[in-house]
Amino acid sequence: MFYETKDNAHGLPHDPFKAIVSPRPIGWIGTRGRDGSVNLAPYSYFNAISDHPKTVMFSSSGRKDSLRNAEETGVFTASMVTGTLAEKMNLSAVNAPYGESEFGFAGLAMAEARVVDAPYVGEAYAALECKVTNVFEIKSLEGEPSGSFVVIGQVVGIHIDEAALVDGLLDVSIAAPVGRMGYLDYTEASQTFQMRRPTWVKT
Repeated sequence: MFYETKDNAHGLPHDPFKAIVSPRPIGWIGTRGRDGSVNLAPYSYFNAISDHPKTVMFSSSGRKDSLRNAEETGVFTASMVTGTLAEKMNLSAVNAPYGESEFGFAGLAMAEARVVDAPYVGEAYAALECKVTNVFEIKSLEGEPSGSFVVIGQVVGIHIDEAALVDGLLDVSIAAPVGRMGYLDYTEASQTFQMRRPTWVKT
C-alpha cells in the first residue's frame, strides 16, 4: 500500500506512522518552574542527536509544562525509562495541573541534579543533565506553525547507577530500557547483538 500523508488516507483503523518509526526511546523529562514547582513527564519524541557535543532533544505537542519550564529556566533532565519503572512512567503522564508533582503522584523518588537546577528520577539507572541550546516551533512545508515544539539540550552531566555496569559497560540486560512503539504498545530492550562497521577495501 501507499498513501500521501497530506490526506492521511491510509484507510487503516489507526495511523501507522508511529508504529513505523519505532521503537523510540522515551525521554523522562524532569524540570523545575520559576515558582519552584517540579514536573516530570515522558516524551516518546526524544533522542540523542549529536555526540560532539553530547546533545539530546524532545518534542512537545503543544505548550506543555516541560516546555514551559525548560524555556523559563534553560535546563532539564532526561531519566532512562526501564522495565521496572514502566508503570510509574505511565503514571507520570497524567494530565496534572501545573505545579503538581508527578514524582509524588507516581510514587517516585526525586533526586536533585548536580550541575543544573532540575530534578531527575532517583530510581533510574541513568539520567542526563541538560542545558537548553535551542527551542523552536516545527513548521509545515507551507511555512505554517504546527503547535509542536522542539527543545534541544546539551548534556552537561551524566548519572549512572553502578548496579547496571558490567566490565565498565552499561549492561542493557540489566537496565532493560523501554521504548515506545505505535498505538498503545511499548517494548523492553533486554537482548542485544553486535555488528562492526565495515571498512572499504578496494578489490
